[in-house]
Amino acid sequence: MSSNNAIGQEASEQTNEQAHGRTRAVGREQRTERCDECGGRLVRESIETVCETCGLVVAEDALRRAMSPSLHKQGEVGSGPVEWSLERTTSLRVDKGLHTTFFLSSDGYGNSLTTAQKDFYGRLRMRHKRFQMESKRSIRLNEGLRDIQMIVGNLGLPGFVATDAAALLKRASEERLPGGRMGWEALAAGAVYVATSQSGFRRTTEEVAVHAKTSHERLCAAARKLRCELGLVDAVPPTQPWAVDAVVEVLGEQKGLSLDVCLELRRVGEFLLEVADEACIGPGTTRVTIAAAAVYVADRLTEGKAMTQQDVADAASAVVPTSKSKVSGYSRDVAGAYNGRYGTRDVVEVMTGRLS
Repeated sequence: MSSNNAIGQEASEQTNEQAHGRTRAVGREQRTERCDECGGRLVRESIETVCETCGLVVAEDALRRAMSPSLHKQGEVGSGPVEWSLERTTSLRVDKGLHTTFFLSSDGYGNSLTTAQKDFYGRLRMRHKRFQMESKRSIRLNEGLRDIQMIVGNLGLPGFVATDAAALLKRASEERLPGGRMGWEALAAGAVYVATSQSGFRRTTEEVAVHAKTSHERLCAAARKLRCELGLVDAVPPTQPWAVDAVVEVLGEQKGLSLDVCLELRRVGEFLLEVADEACIGPGTTRVTIAAAAVYVADRLTEGKAMTQQDVADAASAVVPTSKSKVSGYSRDVAGAYNGRYGTRDVVEVMTGRLS
């Protein structure tokens, strides 16, 4: 026997042994597909694997996690696209990592497409591309989701916090919140902060800003935008609860206000700031700027009239750069929201009625 024949015979024997091994493995797998509770046969129905006898749901999955030799011919040596693989879905990618693609020259059974079929799917492919109007937004959303993964990883937070933050960012994308000065990077960082507040793994805005691709000011503005625009005012605490205190403290030092006046401005200002949050006034603006507008309106609604818009803007600028025009515009909005809800009633009486 020649050496070529000997090598060929040996390779053939190894191939047969491998085939018998696969057959035995498949047989063992079929024999072990029994229910652990009653021993009944397991069947797959839609995305669930259930027992025919007792109805116990053994597994539930919308995707098959392994290749299908019957469909893609992977069981035969040298046939089928060997590079095919499946990837687990994840909430941290657009469409959970699933996309519609047209790239095959054969159908699901490996049969070549006819010329008419290729033309048909070519037209579908062109139509699909034309309807992909959100491609750039999807790219930016993916970048924001990667920022969330980076921030959560650096902060040592559990994985479900990243999932919650990703859901918030996707809702923000659907509501068209990104745009103008509100960048995706800021929204991603704000989503992480809001997610930590909801999960119990609370982190401060300063801690989140260390690992974010944006400034602390824009992070706070983004968190407030998410909180107001997505209806999370009652569920999520404010990003800067000390905003009114900071403005009143600087005003007291600059204007020489008495302690009673400062306490009154603080109390009424915090109430008006709550009204501004509920009315979604200036959602993409930092809380300190809106707090300055609320303090100015509080001064207008109470006795004394101790300050001007420029005084309030200068006081707020000690924390966050703020202009007189911003204080003027937002103060009109805050006053309008108060008048629309409570009319001409005295603000102190309104607050007393709410407490009682």
